[in-house]
Amino acid sequence: MAASSYKPRAGASAGKSSGDRPQGGSGARKWGIRALLLAALVGFYQYANSINDRFYALTPEELNATVQSSLALAASLNTDSSTNATLIVSTLVNQLAKNHPEISWSTDIDNKRDWVMNNAGGAMGSMYILHASITEYIIIFGSAVGTEGHSGRHTADDYFHILTGQQTAYEAGELTREIYNPGDVHHMKRGVVKQYAMQPETWALEYARGWIPLMLPFGFADTFFSTLDVITLYHTVRVTGKEMISNLLRGKI
Repeated sequence: MAASSYKPRAGASAGKSSGDRPQGGSGARKWGIRALLLAALVGFYQYANSINDRFYALTPEELNATVQSSLALAASLNTDSSTNATLIVSTLVNQLAKNHPEISWSTDIDNKRDWVMNNAGGAMGSMYILHASITEYIIIFGSAVGTEGHSGRHTADDYFHILTGQQTAYEAGELTREIYNPGDVHHMKRGVVKQYAMQPETWALEYARGWIPLMLPFGFADTFFSTLDVITLYHTVRVTGKEMISNLLRGKI
């Protein structure tokens, strides 16, 4: 059977080769647009960080003063060391609501439905959200059995006010650990990474100030890539969303 023949029309080959050549101008334009978008994003981030302090309702110093008075009050009331953590946390929550009435607090710490497990950076603990808005959150965080992990690299400053137990930490290049006991404040500065550990029955009042939504991916990542605990994820989103939305409706960013 004779092979069929094909003779291209004049100019067809030339037209194809011309269309296949890369368009240098188009590629440069795309990279230019990307560079402009990146510059706009960096500029917005810097501007946002320059104004977020006007939305803060609390200071680390005010919170630590409340922590210190609560620790002293709990110590004067305590007669059973086995109930020490429960007494300290309940005393602190009552003192926070009393000393800072301008804040909308969630104070029903006996409601176990609003306590959620948290896996982040390899560490696991339990938390109760006392207050959450776009620029601040205040939680009770810790572990009854102890934990350790990666602090995360955040766009917010994080203050751990230690209530019971002991927290230790260090940055890369440090050969000795930082030690934080009850009453101490561990300031994890924005952009700084540490490994940290908490002894069994270590509980802290954790206060973060910055753009809080940017911290959420770190808090959710272990759920998607490790634990697959969608029930805990649901309750975390439910409680966090309820707090943030209710505070937005009150005018608290």
